[in-house]
Amino acid sequence: MIGKLKGTVDEIDGDLVLIDVHGVCYAVSCSSRTLSRLNVGEAAVLNIETYVREDQFRLFGFITLLEREWFRLLQSVQGVGAKVALAVLSTLSPAEIANAVALRDVTMISRAPGVGKKVAERIVTELKNKAPAFAGEASAGIGLKQELGEGVASGPITDAVSALSNLGYTREQAANAVSAALKTAGEDADASKLIRLGLKELSR
Repeated sequence: MIGKLKGTVDEIDGDLVLIDVHGVCYAVSCSSRTLSRLNVGEAAVLNIETYVREDQFRLFGFITLLEREWFRLLQSVQGVGAKVALAVLSTLSPAEIANAVALRDVTMISRAPGVGKKVAERIVTELKNKAPAFAGEASAGIGLKQELGEGVASGPITDAVSALSNLGYTREQAANAVSAALKTAGEDADASKLIRLGLKELSR
């Protein structure tokens, strides 16, 4: 089992990168997000997920461990295989996936090529309780986003997020702004105060 590869990028072709490790080149499938951080001739370290099947042996590589964890997690959902998981990770960062799952944002997940509405709905439904542990940089406001996604957030929070969304901000941006506003205003703040502080946060 290969867990990590350290070597030099020999070639990049489509979603495959060849990593030269002391003269042996390994073909590794990567998300476009990972590929964008690799350059031919430069050193690279990839966290590897190894697939062994009767008819094939494949390596999937990721710059970060969190990205690899999401690759595994996504495939725990019915109807999601390696190809779809890689497509999601090519379209969204781990933090964006965690936010989309918490907010039950099916549209965001559906942005990935080959991911239809039904598959996206299964992803947000089946992973809703697992997302917080894999939120990475998005972990700070993930609890509030889950409350919004499940429809159990307080009235002022719901109204503030709705108002900011109506101004053209994405639901994720609005939720992040309200989450930051709550730290300043306190849990008992009314919607108008959260909107005002949220707008201030968004203007930074």
